[in-house]
Amino acid sequence: MRPSILKLLNPDIIVEMLEMAYRLEDWDKMLNTAGILYSFAQCIYEERQYHKAKGLPVPLVDTQRPLVYYFGFSHLMQGIAYQKQQKYDEARETIYCYAELGWMEELGGEGEEIAEEFRYLARANLYIVEILSGRMEFLEGYTQFLQDNPEELLPGLGTIVQAAVHYRLDVDDLLHRFAEQSAGFGDYEDADNLSHYFSYCYHLALYHRRAGRLQEGLDWTMQSLRLAHQSRHDGNFKRCLALFEALREGLTDEQAGGYHGLLQECLGQIV
Repeated sequence: MRPSILKLLNPDIIVEMLEMAYRLEDWDKMLNTAGILYSFAQCIYEERQYHKAKGLPVPLVDTQRPLVYYFGFSHLMQGIAYQKQQKYDEARETIYCYAELGWMEELGGEGEEIAEEFRYLARANLYIVEILSGRMEFLEGYTQFLQDNPEELLPGLGTIVQAAVHYRLDVDDLLHRFAEQSAGFGDYEDADNLSHYFSYCYHLALYHRRAGRLQEGLDWTMQSLRLAHQSRHDGNFKRCLALFEALREGLTDEQAGGYHGLLQECLGQIV
């Protein structure tokens, strides 16, 4: 895209487009849109550096956030998209790009704070990528990180359980260690945390199924179904239905009643 066109873009609208693509789980769209946001930031930064080098007045660009934010956010969203596509090498390299944004000149106080925020996110997300790619030597360090940063516990435990399912690990002791804190996960109401909670519940259902604990597997499958219905995510709802049928042999009367009640609720909305 030509610089003349890039400078006409509104980066804050591009940020909104990226957030929408994330909610829709359109990872290819995220990668493409993040690339456009990065190109915008790079174009503006290079123009500023050129004018400063020539002793010319630096052009002002009307944006809601400092330029460093758009650099960091573009790389952050690229990394998430690669992670979701299980392209862990690409995700790791992208994380390194926003782990240190101090190379930008004249960040100022607000810019320094933003760079520090991305540095923190890079640390958290690098742990996620390492665990999901099977590097369990990072598990102890990640566990300590979650203890020190409880705001990361929901996506963190979801990551660990997902890896446990994929690599056939036993993480019962770790789940027990965080049982008290994880009991409050269901209180979250914002979209991002609900998405993380669905992933946690769904993979926990798979984890218990693999361990032969059908009752626990069914309970977490039911919770996943409720979350998928609540978020109106048809793909997730279908996945949960398939898992429920695979676990049906262990169904109790109480679980059957809850299941039929949820289906009736769904039918009521359709009618």
